[in-house]
Amino acid sequence: MQTHLTFIEAAWFLPFVIPICIWVGWSDLREMRIPNVSVLALGAVFLVIGFIALPFEVWYMRLLQLAIILLAGFIVSSLGLVGAGDAKFAAVMAPFIAPGDYMLFVLIFAAVLIGSWITHRGAGRVPAVRRATPEWVSWDRGKLFPMGVALAGALVVYLALGLAASA
Repeated sequence: MQTHLTFIEAAWFLPFVIPICIWVGWSDLREMRIPNVSVLALGAVFLVIGFIALPFEVWYMRLLQLAIILLAGFIVSSLGLVGAGDAKFAAVMAPFIAPGDYMLFVLIFAAVLIGSWITHRGAGRVPAVRRATPEWVSWDRGKLFPMGVALAGALVVYLALGLAASA
């Protein structure tokens, strides 16, 4: 059973994942929400491309990851700890992460989260940036942060590293 991300898997997923992740990040910055259709799009990418790129038993087991994270996300979202869009997006991201890479992904996510938080907060203090993006709701949400930026960024970095590590 495959436990780590393979080059082939990363090569199949990355071209489809990048535009969806850009969409999610941009939408979360602008509106502080992740559109349900973007969540469905990422899920469809895994269902279709994963079925092509992965052995059936791997594909099927990765769908269980989606179900587990969806349940966990529902709980933490119900407690008000994360937004519902963030929880749903995290759930559809889960099948893209190989089981042997869970800790690697947590480290990538932590690094991307810190970097995106610092960048967002710093950019929000630059008048020229604020003038260029006056419609972005995320600038004025106080302690709230557009987590979709970090989630999407971490997935792209993870898949890109899968290409780079295997090349």
